[in-house]
Amino acid sequence: MGSRFPSHQLSNGLYVSGRPEQPKERPPTMSSAAMPYTGGDIKKSGELGKMFDIPMDGSRSRKSGPINNAPSRTGSFGGVGSHSGQLMPNAVNRSVSSAGAPGSTSLKKTNSGPLNRHGEPMKKSSGPQPGGTAAVSRQNSGPLPPVLPTTGLITSGPISSGPLNSSGAPRKVSGPLDCAGSVKSHTVSMVHNQAITNLSQEEEYSFHRSFPKPILWAMILLFVMGFIAGGFILVFTWNTCWGRRAITGFIARYPDAELRTARNGQFVKVSGVVTCGNVPLESSFQKVPRCVYTSTSLLEYRGWDSKAANPTHRRFTWGLRSVERHVVDFYISDFQSGLRALVKTGYGAKVTPYVDESVVVDINQTNRDMSPEFVRWLRERNLSSDDRIMRLKEGYIKEGSTVSIMGIVQRNENVLMIVPPPEPIATGCQWTKCILPASLEGIVLRCEDTSKVDVIPV
Repeated sequence: MGSRFPSHQLSNGLYVSGRPEQPKERPPTMSSAAMPYTGGDIKKSGELGKMFDIPMDGSRSRKSGPINNAPSRTGSFGGVGSHSGQLMPNAVNRSVSSAGAPGSTSLKKTNSGPLNRHGEPMKKSSGPQPGGTAAVSRQNSGPLPPVLPTTGLITSGPISSGPLNSSGAPRKVSGPLDCAGSVKSHTVSMVHNQAITNLSQEEEYSFHRSFPKPILWAMILLFVMGFIAGGFILVFTWNTCWGRRAITGFIARYPDAELRTARNGQFVKVSGVVTCGNVPLESSFQKVPRCVYTSTSLLEYRGWDSKAANPTHRRFTWGLRSVERHVVDFYISDFQSGLRALVKTGYGAKVTPYVDESVVVDINQTNRDMSPEFVRWLRERNLSSDDRIMRLKEGYIKEGSTVSIMGIVQRNENVLMIVPPPEPIATGCQWTKCILPASLEGIVLRCEDTSKVDVIPV
């Protein structure tokens, strides 16, 4: 045509105005299974036979479904594109276009059934076909599952596990997961994770761990030292109170020796009757004659505001204010052999007396004027008689008393003597009574209270 407006001829022979449309790039299409050769027989054409209600051959069959948004069919059968199955909105638009000369037929493409993640049709086996022929794979047409984008979420179980819904996609089942497996894996991961700090019972508050160690050990050391010091103080006090009784018990338990068989220089204990020597004694207050040993002690009681009897006198105790002790040489007759020995206790010899004393006078503010002998005795010794609570004790060993002495045997011609030992005698430690050892120096003289013992006349 000689018109100045551009025009072009379509494939069906019609002329239209305008420039021919530029061929667009065909989008990628998904191929389907190859169509079997029909040999011109419409019964073997599958979907085409269904369109004309022609019974098809039983060798192959296809399941078809409704077509959504099916394109209009124009032209001859050669340009028809057959679509079987439901198409999803996000599926690729499948169309057949011809760009050749009129009368040329385009390639037919049939898409049926669900597609996989790559957009290709999935082949599923539906079991043996009727008619006894060989089993051929059947394509099931139906809704295509949506292709979900990758989200990175972690789900339990494999991707294709679980029941399927009507469209063939995995069914989402809500409910609790496997507790044992999940808890076990979670615990193992927590134990081996270096970013997690495992706390134990030791991180809780504890007094003995939070208390400073140097102060604790110092307190323990002070406690031990105080315990040891307290033990020593207790033992010292015990021996102060019961030491005299322990020594008298030691003297009483020591075995008596016989003067007849005693060797020279042997330490012995002799018990017998006392006889006065050349110089007898007399007690200072009671004036008891012919004594070999006399002792007179004046004691004072100190109250809260009274005077002390001596520098070491404590309050609310009895303190020694004055004491008089005298001893001379005397004779002792042995009970076992009858021999008489001279005991050398005079002339400055060392003597350790354990002689019991008895209370003679007890003076207080009410009976001070009732004892003129006591006042006279105080005046003779230049002792004051003010308002003090005083007590006078007196002890003595008179002729005929029974005594026990401990010393060294010494034989000088025909004279048998008992002299002080050169070294102190140890009493030993009495563990059962918590008594520490004591030392006895000189001649040990032991006599009980003579006022309660009958005197043997000599």
